[in-house]
Amino acid sequence: MNLNLKNKRQAASIASGGISSQPIYDNFLELIEDLNIQGDCLDFGAGIGNLTQLLQSRDCFNSITAADIMQRPVGIDDSIKWISWDLNESLDILSQQFDVIVSAEVIEHLENPRATTREWFRLLRPNGIIIFSTPNNESWRALIALLLQGHFVLFSDTCYPAHITALLRKDIRRILGEVGFSEPTFVFTNLGGIPKLPQFKWQQISGGLLKGLRYSDNLLTIAYKL
Repeated sequence: MNLNLKNKRQAASIASGGISSQPIYDNFLELIEDLNIQGDCLDFGAGIGNLTQLLQSRDCFNSITAADIMQRPVGIDDSIKWISWDLNESLDILSQQFDVIVSAEVIEHLENPRATTREWFRLLRPNGIIIFSTPNNESWRALIALLLQGHFVLFSDTCYPAHITALLRKDIRRILGEVGFSEPTFVFTNLGGIPKLPQFKWQQISGGLLKGLRYSDNLLTIAYKL
């Protein structure tokens, strides 16, 4: 790989901080419990390992593997296999190794979402499940930013080069379908900032009544390998 490109990707990873937010992690944990997901798990884009360790604490998986361009975090449990790898490239492991792949706020950081979904499909066993989250670019906050500023709210210059790939639900449906996944299900985090005042949430001013597509800053996608 071109050294300059590698350095740029590492810089983008550092810019992301390697973390998501607890509400998003909570959504992953709730889905895993509700869907009774078990088997061998891959945390694709594990960052500093926050979600990885939460998954490990649930004690419902035979094994947990984490992959990220970042190095293995200090103090992560020895039972977790860590792969330091540029996730823009195919992982150097055999196909069909996992029953579930989770990926929290990762795909928007990668250059080619189609290549990413092909890699997920390759790594999953038949009937395996992918759960991933990404910014919801159909919220009022995102759409108003697009109208007034020419970009989705979480894809401004201040978010670059961390956030580089903005996806809508239609994009996700097309990409997953092209690869061979099932029709996806979308789940919204029901936590969204008010335009220009993101520290204030729609849910706070509405007593929790405003939720779903237009009032969530992030969404989760669930699909199965057919």
